Amino acid sequence: MDEPRGPAPARTTSAAVRTAPRTASPSTARAINDRLALRLLQSEGPLTAGELKTGTGLSRPTVADLVERLQAAGLIAVVGESGARRRGPNARVYGIVAGRAHLAAVDLRTHSATLAVADLLGRVLAEAAVPVGPDADPGRAAAHGVATLEKLLGEAGAGRPHVVAVGAPGLVDPATGRFGGTEWVPAWHAALVTAFGDRPAAPVLLENEVNLAAVAEQRDGAARDRDTFVLLWLGHGTGAAVVLDGRLRRGASGGTGEIGFLPVPGTGALPTAAGCDGGFHSLAGSAAVCRLAAEHGIQAGPGESGSEGTDVTGAPAAEALVRAAVGAGESGAAFLDALAARVAIGAAAVCAVLDPGCVVLGGETGRAGGDALAGRVAEHLARMSPLRTEVRAGTVGGRAVLRGAVLAAMDAAQDDLFGPAA
Repeated sequence: MDEPRGPAPARTTSAAVRTAPRTASPSTARAINDRLALRLLQSEGPLTAGELKTGTGLSRPTVADLVERLQAAGLIAVVGESGARRRGPNARVYGIVAGRAHLAAVDLRTHSATLAVADLLGRVLAEAAVPVGPDADPGRAAAHGVATLEKLLGEAGAGRPHVVAVGAPGLVDPATGRFGGTEWVPAWHAALVTAFGDRPAAPVLLENEVNLAAVAEQRDGAARDRDTFVLLWLGHGTGAAVVLDGRLRRGASGGTGEIGFLPVPGTGALPTAAGCDGGFHSLAGSAAVCRLAAEHGIQAGPGESGSEGTDVTGAPAAEALVRAAVGAGESGAAFLDALAARVAIGAAAVCAVLDPGCVVLGGETGRAGGDALAGRVAEHLARMSPLRTEVRAGTVGGRAVLRGAVLAAMDAAQDDLFGPAA
C-alpha cells in the first residue's frame, strides 16, 4: 500500500484521508485503499482518477488498480467525462453506484409510522406514512407496516433492503439492540420491529429516536461544526442525545439522555421508576407547555395544528402554541421567556455534568420556538451556569428522526460494502 505523497486538498474531509497501518497485509491494505477512495467519492461526489490520486495521496498505479477493482464489484461506474480543455481524450469521471444497495428507514411514533426507502447515498426514493389507531391490533399493524415497506421497495425499483434502521421512543438496550423497559413501548412497535427482523437477509438496527435526530443534526443540521454537543428534545415528551468527541453515547442500559426523569425544582413532586411525572417532563413536555401557554393567554391561530395532535385535555398542541407565540412578537414574549426558563433548568443540569459547549433544541416544540426560544434559553442558561454554552435551534426540522434513520442505515450498508475502516 502506498503512503500519502503530500497533503490532501483542503476540500477533502479528514475522515477520508487516512492510510493503512504499515503492518497491514496486502489484502487489508487494498480494502482500506478502496474504502478511502469510496469515502472521498461519498463526500466530494464524482471524481476523475487524477482527482482520486490527489485526494487520497495514493500513486497513480494504485488508483488505477482500485478503480478497476471497485468497478468489478459494482460499487463505482463511469458517470461522465471531465470538461477540461486539453489535448487528448477527456478524463473519465467515476461515481458511486447509488443503486448498489437500498436502505429502509422507519420513524415510529405513538400512533403512526413513517417509512422511507433510500439508495446507498442516502437519497430517499419513496416514502409513506402509516397511521395506527390507539386500539390497533399489534399483529395487523405490523403486517400493514411490512406491506407498506414492500410497496415502497417496489416503487423504488428495489428488491430487498440491505439494512432497516428504525427510530423509536423509549430505551434500546445497546447490548442486545432490542427494546428495554418494554412496559413503556406500544405493543405494535415491538411487533413491527420483530416483523422487519423476520424478513430474510435484512438486518434491523433499532435506535432511540432522539439519538437519530442528533445524528441528523450533526450531519445535516445545526451541529455540523461540533463534535461534542447535546440535543435537547422538546416534543410530546422530553429527551436528550449526547454526542461526545464525535460519538453518540448511549450508556450502560441505553438510558443516556432520559432527561424526562431528571428531578428538577418547580414540579412539586419527584419522578419514579414507573413514570417521569415530577421530573423535567412535567416542566417541558407537551401538556406542561400547553398549560403554561393557557396561563399566558396564548392561543393557536385558526387552522393551526402541530404534528403532536392534541393532548389528553384537548388543548392545541404545544408546537402550534409556541409557533403562535413566536409570531405574536411582544405579546408572546412573556410566555416564551417563561418556557425558556423551564428549558434552561434541564439544560443547566446536563451542562453541569457533561459541559458539551453546545445545546441544540430539537423536537416539535424546539423547532417551533426556533431562534427566538434558543436565544432566551441561552440567556437563562448563562445566568445559571458558569460554563460557556451555545444554544442553537435545530435546523433539520420535523423529519430529523427519519433522516437520522436513513443516515444510520447508509452508514451500516457502506461499512458492509466498502470494506474495513482505516
